[in-house]
Amino acid sequence: MSERDVVIAGGGMVGISLALALARRLPEQVRITLVEGFTLPPAAAAAPDYHPAFDARSTALSYSSEQIYRALGLWPLLQRWLCPIETIHVSSRGHFGSSVLRAVDYDWDALGHVVENAWLGQALLHALRAENRVELLNPARVVDAKPGREGVTLSLDGDGPAALTTALLVVADGADSGLRQRLGVAATEKPYRQHALICNVATAEPHAGCAFERFTDEGPLALLPLLPAAGARHRSALVWTLPPQRAAQLLECPQEDFLAALQQRFGYRLGRLQQVGARHAYPLALRHCDEQVRAGIAVMGNAAHALHPVAGQGFNLALRDIWALCEVLAEGLAQGHAPGSLAVLQRYRARQQGDQRRTMAFSDRLPALFMHSDPLLALARDLALSGLDWVAPLKRAFVAQAAGMQALEAVHD
Repeated sequence: MSERDVVIAGGGMVGISLALALARRLPEQVRITLVEGFTLPPAAAAAPDYHPAFDARSTALSYSSEQIYRALGLWPLLQRWLCPIETIHVSSRGHFGSSVLRAVDYDWDALGHVVENAWLGQALLHALRAENRVELLNPARVVDAKPGREGVTLSLDGDGPAALTTALLVVADGADSGLRQRLGVAATEKPYRQHALICNVATAEPHAGCAFERFTDEGPLALLPLLPAAGARHRSALVWTLPPQRAAQLLECPQEDFLAALQQRFGYRLGRLQQVGARHAYPLALRHCDEQVRAGIAVMGNAAHALHPVAGQGFNLALRDIWALCEVLAEGLAQGHAPGSLAVLQRYRARQQGDQRRTMAFSDRLPALFMHSDPLLALARDLALSGLDWVAPLKRAFVAQAAGMQALEAVHD
């Protein structure tokens, strides 16, 4: 039976990012294996080729995520198809409260970047295939895991060995992780009774690197800047939170009706809305595992926590988890501990618990605050939102939390 030091179950953006981080931050003798069930594209001989597509789905990378990818040497590869967020305009529909957050005020080049998922995945996979320290089993799945005194025994289905043992199994196979369920790791869920409607829109006016976060009585609406694509010179990614029935209606209605409804909700800050791409919707819920580590096992990414998309925090939190896990494992190995040591993994859990709690609370409470109909609360909320532009320390703290820098700096303390 084969032996590994770390096996990662799940080769999505979190799993690949973790594999690359472990390979670049742990000693060379550490054996790392990544297992992914979906067949991945073949290796490219040179740097991957890519062209933005109008309908491509995207992810917002926070400033802290930029710092992590820079530290791993991956940022130059990603940079080509990133759209910088230079400004964030936050407002509440029908109320006077608003605030503008600018990267230049913090001596940053950008508050974050928006990247198409297809490019991010392709670039990370290219880096993974060039990283000879990571063994890739694909297509293959970890179908069962049994912890024991000598490590965790894994049963696999697909290419590669039928079984192997590892000192540490990282479960990173998504929010509906079957492996997490088979291990009996419970996840609590808070349904929001809302759906997120996602699509790309073309606008008459350029976004000029500005992201818009607009809170309405139905739910928050975000427009994130994207690079131009064929047929869409000015393009933004929409994440629109809606009651399920309303989301279903807007998912199926003609393009002109959809654009009219969105225009009425968003306004004319980007001029007239001209085109909408393929629309998708999914139900929203807050999912979280209190138990994220056991001896020989860690649960990460959406398998550990899935958040409301209002502030785009989910993937960025996962990257900070990755950074913290790598630091703790490196410290543990230097002290003679195995990667799956419960004491080492509990140190990781303690280090990230505060960041996870704050980020989940931030993503959970923000939309609820703006949907509250109490007039006194609405007045206080609008004053506070306007006050961000007047009270520099309050605004800086808000930006640091949203950008993930407060948590990332805490990891280094």
